[in-house]
Amino acid sequence: MPKRILQGEVVSDKTDKTVVVKVERRFTHPLYKKVVRRSKKYHAHDENNTFKVGDTVRIEECPPISKLKRWTVQGAN
Repeated sequence: MPKRILQGEVVSDKTDKTVVVKVERRFTHPLYKKVVRRSKKYHAHDENNTFKVGDTVRIEECPPISKLKRWTVQGAN
C-alpha cells in the first residue's frame, strides 16, 4: 500500500527532532455547498532539526516512532 504524503506548514519546532505540521484540507459542504476549511496538526520526525516555524513541508507516513509521531518530514516545497 502506498504511503500517504501531506503538505502543510510548520507551526512548532520546540521539541528535539520533532516538528508540528498544520495540514489544511478544503471540501464542499454536502448540504450548504459552501467550501469549508478544516485543519489538523501532525507531529513529524525531523532528524536534523532543519525545519523552522513558517516553513512549508511535505510529510510522509511511517511506522510509529513514538506515542504521537507517525510521520517523517520529506522536505521543503
